[in-house]
Amino acid sequence: MAHKLYVGGLSFSTSEERLREMFAVAGGVESAAVVMDRDSGRSRGFGFVEMATAEQAADAVKQFNGQAVDGRTLKVELSTGAGAGSGRSRG
Repeated sequence: MAHKLYVGGLSFSTSEERLREMFAVAGGVESAAVVMDRDSGRSRGFGFVEMATAEQAADAVKQFNGQAVDGRTLKVELSTGAGAGSGRSRG
């Protein structure tokens, strides 16, 4: 089971490949995604990384939270998944 991390404070030029490469030093990266704005197609400055194990996820948080990358300070924490996919009510 993968362990999802929220990664905030990304440079708007950070690609998913760069995000994956960066977090690979902390362990096995299952997936990496940069969230894009629907209208402009530009990065919204945050994303998600799924690490293979809880230990690797914890190491990634320790290693990257508060670190400066590409001129921005990262905020890395375990993703709670709260509200995932439920941004709008239908009816």
